[in-house]
Formats: sequence, structure tokens, C-alpha cells
Amino acid sequence: MSFMRFFAMLAVLGFSTHAMPQENTDAAVQSKIVALEKVWNQAYKMGDKKSLDQLLDDAVVLVNDDGSIQTKKEFLATVKPQSSHEEQVEPVSISVRVFGSTAIATGVLKTKVVENGKTVVRRERFIDTWVHKGEHWVCVATDATPMLH
Repeated sequence: MSFMRFFAMLAVLGFSTHAMPQENTDAAVQSKIVALEKVWNQAYKMGDKKSLDQLLDDAVVLVNDDGSIQTKKEFLATVKPQSSHEEQVEPVSISVRVFGSTAIATGVLKTKVVENGKTVVRRERFIDTWVHKGEHWVCVATDATPMLH
């Protein structure tokens, strides 16, 4: 299934909790957030700025590996088309805890990149904060820490 088809399916089936209020249980929200995390990773890998723009709140706080902070605009400016060095970006594990209209996703992210002609695999532990705004869930804060062991 293509990325855009997958994203369109998410939009129709569950991007909005308003459309299906009976499914607004913690389990349903957890499933939606896991799906959104996967969409985010694929959008990043594909260089899909439009999808990333929809997933991230305008006031999102992005904390980088080195402790620096980026705005949404700064982050989107760093996103490169699929032809970039990112070969694989995927969550290895995701756990979601729901607190009303807020969800916290934690897990491990695996990236495979080509640097100086060599394939390098990295793992990072991440924490993302999602908030239900209007009819959609958006990420308002994210941090990823490299796992050195």
C-alpha cells in the first residue's frame, strides 16, 4: 500500500474522534496515536512536508538529540525528499497512555541511514505528546534521545 493511500485511509477511518464518538475510548485513542506515529515516521522518510504539517501543531516544541529546540517551521525546513540519506525510519515499539484529551506516546525508533557510503543503524527512545484539538490529534511536543547501548 502506498504511503498516500495509507494516509488517506487513516484520514477517513480514524483521524477524527469527532466523527466516531462511540470509539473515543482509551483503546481507540491508543490505536489512533500508534497509527499517527507510524504515519509521521513514513512522512518523514518520504519527505512529505504536507503530511508532517498536518500532524504537528503550529506551536509544537521539537527537542533534538543535542538538546537544541526547533519550531515547526525550522523542522519542516530540514525535511528532505525521499532521495535523502534516510533509508528506513520505523518505530520498534510504541506505548501510549491517555489522559483525557492528551496522549503520551513513548517507544523506540530505529533509523537506517547512509553516511559516507556506509549504512548506519541508530536507535532512539522517543516521547511524543499528542493533544486532541478540534476534530484531530496533533503532536505538541517531541523528544528523541539516542540509545548508545
